[in-house]
Amino acid sequence: MSTALPLVPHSASALDASVLVLNRLFMAVRVVRARHAFVLLWKQTAEVVSVEDESFATYDFTSWTEVSAYRRQFEPAKHDWVHTVRFEIAVPRVIRLLSYDRLPKTRVRLNRRNLFARDSNRCQYCGKRFRTPELSIDHVLPRSRGGRTVWPNVVCACMKCNVRKGGRTPVEAGMRLIREPVQPRFSPVISLHAVNEKYRSWKQFLDAAYWHVELRD
Repeated sequence: MSTALPLVPHSASALDASVLVLNRLFMAVRVVRARHAFVLLWKQTAEVVSVEDESFATYDFTSWTEVSAYRRQFEPAKHDWVHTVRFEIAVPRVIRLLSYDRLPKTRVRLNRRNLFARDSNRCQYCGKRFRTPELSIDHVLPRSRGGRTVWPNVVCACMKCNVRKGGRTPVEAGMRLIREPVQPRFSPVISLHAVNEKYRSWKQFLDAAYWHVELRD
């Protein structure tokens, strides 16, 4: 087997599509880009897990290329596609590591990406949605008053609301939070993917015990 895998995307985003990674015990552990998933498949350290009706099947790289040929013919719109010089292959939605059985991490990192996902890019004071560059992070109890940077004390806020609130609490500023900030039990970014029809196959691997998935680029 050659050491090179010359994949070429049909679109700029095909190799950047998200792929859910399971450990050997079929527990979700992280999300990777499709290009990394293909490397794992090519090195035979992972296999594709394909959800089919009420069950699922597993495929190595070679058998997945054969399945892809069928799906390219009969259901091309359901998949993202890349191609090599010899064949086209569907981007898998889920892969399973063959020798990794560690448990998923249980702590969701507090960073801008997860915070904005938790609040759905919605200002928690005025309730309007904004693009990420138009949002800021507000400490409900201001840091100048001893407020900590922890999940229950930080929210998304638009620039206007953040300036209006200033160094006061919401009550002092005459403002109300549209919902109480809480620490997520699972990665908020994963939840946004799971509601997308394209990633529906993730859901059965993301039950309450396994929604502690940490994203990695």
